Amino acid sequence: MRTETVSVVNTLGIHARPAAQIVRCAARFASNVTLTVDGESINAKSIMGVMTLAACRGSAIVILAEGEDESEAVEAVAELIRSGFGED
Repeated sequence: MRTETVSVVNTLGIHARPAAQIVRCAARFASNVTLTVDGESINAKSIMGVMTLAACRGSAIVILAEGEDESEAVEAVAELIRSGFGED
């Protein structure tokens, strides 16, 4: 199991387009990937789950992955969030 905490940096937070990017990124990996914001955990491969997080700018997101490629999965999702989803 691997975890990392990152902060949302883009101005609009996790809205529809960034949520879709997270799902596409997480789906590339065999590991189970979970995102947690303010105690609410969701499957990062579920578009509805990611959108329900309603993570705004400055929100801390805990990324947890468990499986054969967990390190790569956590790093890829973390880098996507740190990059601001190409919005800023």
